[in-house]
Amino acid sequence: MNDIADNCMDAGGTTPRMGKVESRLEQRPAVTELIPHAGDMVLLERIIDYDEQGLTAELVVRGDGLFGDDQTVPAWAGIEYMAQAIAAYVGVKARQANEPIRMGFLLGTRRYNSNVAAFKVGATLTIRVNKIMQDDGLGVFECRILGEGVDVAANLNVYRPPLNNA
Repeated sequence: MNDIADNCMDAGGTTPRMGKVESRLEQRPAVTELIPHAGDMVLLERIIDYDEQGLTAELVVRGDGLFGDDQTVPAWAGIEYMAQAIAAYVGVKARQANEPIRMGFLLGTRRYNSNVAAFKVGATLTIRVNKIMQDDGLGVFECRILGEGVDVAANLNVYRPPLNNA
């Protein structure tokens, strides 16, 4: 894995903590540079780590009413958190291949298991996505959301059209 915990990039591209500066820093873009979302729809705050098989991201649960209220967000919103982490992983891979960031589609989920009914506003959540398989635009990812008292797991099925059809 890439050791980027000392130089984590947030949604706006700033580094909240300065540590050692590595030559791969330019490969650690802001979340907004990796996913085809903008404004309030960008839910991830920063990329913690990534490797060939997956990505780890972090967010603080927002109380802006987009998915919940000023106290909680339903746990089913975790599907979108997971989907955005997958989009960020695909964005990292696209960037490494000098391809544009493109829209993808969430096809469905299997075995979405949550030990909570809702996430508390202000809670910090860590999202990890691992590629199980990816072939001809179809992908399956094992996903996990962890936080204080939170453990959510699911497999997400996604699709990204070929570059010439994007």
